[in-house]
Amino acid sequence: MTGRRPIRSTLPGGLRGRSRATRSGALSAGALVACASLAAGCGVVPGTAGGSGDGPITVMTWAPQDTGATNKPGMPALARAYARWINAQGGLGGRELNVLTCNDHNDAVTAAKCARRAVKEGAVAVVGSYSQYADSFMPVLEGAGIPYIGGYGITNAEFTSPLSYPVNGGQPALLAGLGGALADSCGPVALVRPDTIAGDQLPALLDSGLISGGHEPARDQRAAEDATEYDGQAGRALRRASADPAEPGCVVPVLGDRTGTFMDSFRRAREDHPDVRTATVLGSVDQTTVNASGGASGPYEGAYVTGWYPAVSDPAWAGMKKVVKEQAFGDNDVDAADAGVQTTWIAYTVLQAVVGSLGDGEVSAGTVRRALDGGLEIDTGGLTPPLRWTFADKLASVGFPRLVNADVTLQVVREGRLVSAREGAVDTTRTLQDADVA
Repeated sequence: MTGRRPIRSTLPGGLRGRSRATRSGALSAGALVACASLAAGCGVVPGTAGGSGDGPITVMTWAPQDTGATNKPGMPALARAYARWINAQGGLGGRELNVLTCNDHNDAVTAAKCARRAVKEGAVAVVGSYSQYADSFMPVLEGAGIPYIGGYGITNAEFTSPLSYPVNGGQPALLAGLGGALADSCGPVALVRPDTIAGDQLPALLDSGLISGGHEPARDQRAAEDATEYDGQAGRALRRASADPAEPGCVVPVLGDRTGTFMDSFRRAREDHPDVRTATVLGSVDQTTVNASGGASGPYEGAYVTGWYPAVSDPAWAGMKKVVKEQAFGDNDVDAADAGVQTTWIAYTVLQAVVGSLGDGEVSAGTVRRALDGGLEIDTGGLTPPLRWTFADKLASVGFPRLVNADVTLQVVREGRLVSAREGAVDTTRTLQDADVA
């Protein structure tokens, strides 16, 4: 590459933002309907899978916990808090909400067991969940006709299955948006990502954004997702990113919970190399990670970070914060700034809207699915664009027929704080349309 501008901390011009309107307190507690008492957790007494009247509604939320790789305990914890709150208000459409939770242990066999348990317990949906083993759990859900609402978006199946209803653009949008942000800010780019099936999808997505901005593809570096140190990977990434002193490069670690471990190795290794910038996506870094790495004096200073939703300080999160304060106070698993917690909140907002649309009718996996497939549009109060799922959307031609929200937000670490780098959201649809994800 020639003629590239030097690394800088201002917002790159390659991104074209568009504002996402938010309303103050849009998801206030009073806007959601409610119910009686909660039965939540692995030993919950199941509700009915269908039926009208006052029968309870059973759903499941799963995520990995207590593993050596990425963990998302806040997602089931938020689901339980939501159920306690909604039941105290009268339930979903006057029906009690039973929330089942399951730990998939970052394991394909256990992920399938969670799905089979959802079928056995009569769940009408799996809501706000995280698992990288869609090939194991999705066929089980599809066989039983159970919709998957608001998965975390880390597998292609979440954007292809007719029973998947994602609320964000997942890793595709995050990586495409990040590539666009870095295209005219970085020299050589090194991507450090998990050596997993889900990780194999990441290079093409980051490259789609880089190439759209006239940048060469990133150097792809695979790494174990459960390593205890990344000294070798950090050294190789630094050599790549600092190969041309005239064009300072960027190192992009996307390793989930292990990103912090990588940055410990990176901090030590960077002393022997010229300065480079770091960048990543929410889910691999948050404010806690930035603080632990040294804040303003740490390796994330000046880093761009793409996310799906407005910053946690946005008034549109008022409803979620109220529920967390009232029902999850003291639960360290529930962090309002965590992207998994936020995704779970939005997923349950979708569920509430679907149940509300059914009125006094039957609430079952089938009726929930038909409501979603029938053109129901969900207003999330400015946290996302209005959500409506079809199989003829703009990204169907590149293999993402269920990806209906390609918006990403751009944040930057400035003086040790993760702050918005641009007002509103950036739509990555056009970039993804050009992605080589075959």
